[in-house]
Amino acid sequence: MEILLSVFIFSPLLGILVLALLPKGREKTARLLGIVTTLIPLVCALILYGSYLAGKDFASFTEKITWIQFGRFEGLPDGSFSILYELGIDGFSFVMMLLTAVLATLAAVTAASFIKEAPRSFYMLLLLLEIGMLGVFAAQNLLLFFVFFELTLPAMFLLVGKWGKFESEKAAYSYLIYNGIGSAILLIVFTILFARTGTTDIASLRTILAAGESPIGPISGSMQTALFVAMLIAFGIKLPVLPLHRWMVNVHVQAPPAVVMLHAGVLLKIGAYGLIRFGIGIFPEQFKKFAVLIAILGVVNLLYGAFLALVQTDFRKVLAYSSISHMGIVLIGLAALNEAGIKGAIFQVVSHGLIAALLFFLLGIMEDRLGTSELQRIGGLAKSAPLFSGFLLASAMASLGLPGMSGFVSEFLAFLGLFESMPVVAAVGTLGIIITAAYLLRAVLGMTFGQEKGAMKADIQGAEFIPVLVLLFFILVIGVMPDVLGGPLSSTLQSLGIRG
Repeated sequence: MEILLSVFIFSPLLGILVLALLPKGREKTARLLGIVTTLIPLVCALILYGSYLAGKDFASFTEKITWIQFGRFEGLPDGSFSILYELGIDGFSFVMMLLTAVLATLAAVTAASFIKEAPRSFYMLLLLLEIGMLGVFAAQNLLLFFVFFELTLPAMFLLVGKWGKFESEKAAYSYLIYNGIGSAILLIVFTILFARTGTTDIASLRTILAAGESPIGPISGSMQTALFVAMLIAFGIKLPVLPLHRWMVNVHVQAPPAVVMLHAGVLLKIGAYGLIRFGIGIFPEQFKKFAVLIAILGVVNLLYGAFLALVQTDFRKVLAYSSISHMGIVLIGLAALNEAGIKGAIFQVVSHGLIAALLFFLLGIMEDRLGTSELQRIGGLAKSAPLFSGFLLASAMASLGLPGMSGFVSEFLAFLGLFESMPVVAAVGTLGIIITAAYLLRAVLGMTFGQEKGAMKADIQGAEFIPVLVLLFFILVIGVMPDVLGGPLSSTLQSLGIRG
C-alpha cells in the first residue's frame, strides 16, 4: 500500500506506452485501450475509499523519498534546501482525485463517440492530462505541485488546438498564454518561499509562516501579503476570476465535448484547490484581511456570468458563462471563512464538476445530431428525443440548485456561511441565484418544449447512457446524502483551523 498513490497517479503511463507502440490504423483498439487505462486510477480510488470506510485514515497513505538535495548548510537544520518526492492525501484531495478519475473515464468513453481523427494521439494526451490532474491533488510540496500543474498545460493546449472547432487554435493559444502567466507568477512565489524558508513542504511552510520567522531569517508581514496577492492572481487566472476569464470562454466554446468535460469538471477546480490549500492553508491571516475583497469578487463573478449567460444565443456560451458564475459561489464560500462557507465552496467545486461535465456531454450529443448549438435553431426536442430532453432538464435543475441535488447543498452552505459573516454582500449575491434559474430555464425549455425546428436524428442510445447515468447518480447521491462528502472533508477543515 506504500506506493498506492504513485500507482494511482502514474498508471496512465502504461496506456501511453502501449498506445505509442500500437500500429497505425488500429483506431478501435486505441479507443478501447484509452478507456481501459482510465479504469486503473478509478480502481485505485475505490480501493482508497474502501480503506477509508474500513477505518483507515487517509493520512496513512503517504510516500516520501529524497528527490533533490542542494547541499548541506552549516547552522541550518538537516533537510534545509532539499526537496522531497512526497505524496499524501486528506479528505479534500481524495475527493478531487476521485472526481478526476471518474470524469477521465467518462471523458474517454465520450471521446470514443466524438473523436474521429487520430484517436491514438488523442488518448495519449488525455492520459497525460490525467496524470497531471491527479498529481496536483496529491503533491505535498510546492515544487511537485508545480511540476504536475505544468504537465496539464501542453496536454490541454494540444487537445484543444487539434481536436477543437474552427477557432480552436486561437482558443488554445489564449489558454496557454493566460495559464502560462499564472504559472510564471506561481513559480516566482514558490521560489521566494523556498529561498526564505529552505523548504517546499506545505506543512512546514504553514508552521514557519505562522511564526513569521524561519531558520534563515524573519519573514515580514508585508512580504507575506505580497506573496499572497501574487498567489491570488495566479490561481484567480485558473479559476477564473474577473477580469481574467476570457480565455476560459474561448476554451469552452471551441474544445471538443470530452475535453470540456475535464476542463470544466477538474481543471478549473485547480484554482479553487490552490486557494484553499495554499491561500487559507499557508496564508490564513492574509486571506482573512482580503476576505471582503474575495467575497465581492465572488459576487461580481456570480452576477456577471449569470447576466451574460442570460443574453447568449448559443448554448455553449450559456454554459461557458454559467461556469464563471458558479465559480463565484466558490469564492463566496471561501470568503466566509467558517465551516459552512468552506464546506459549501468545496461542495460547489465537486458539484459543479459533475453538473458541468453532464451538461457538456449532452451538448456534444445535441451538436452531433443537429450540427448546431444555436438556441434559435433548436426547439421541440421533447418530441423527437424525449430521453435526451428529460436528462437535459434534470441537468439544468441540478445546476440551478434544485433541492435533492448536489447544486442545492453547495449553494445553500456557501450562502449560509457568507450570511453569517457578511450579510449585505450575501444578500446582493442571491440575485445571481434568481438569474441562474432564468437563463437555464429560458435555454432548456426553449430547446425542449419550444416550437419544433428540426428533429434529432436519434435519441440517447448505447454507450451514451453511461456518462449520463453515472453523473446523475453522483449528483443525486450528494444531494440526498451530503455527508458522503462531508465526512471525508472534516479532517481537511480541522487542518485548516476552520470552526463553525
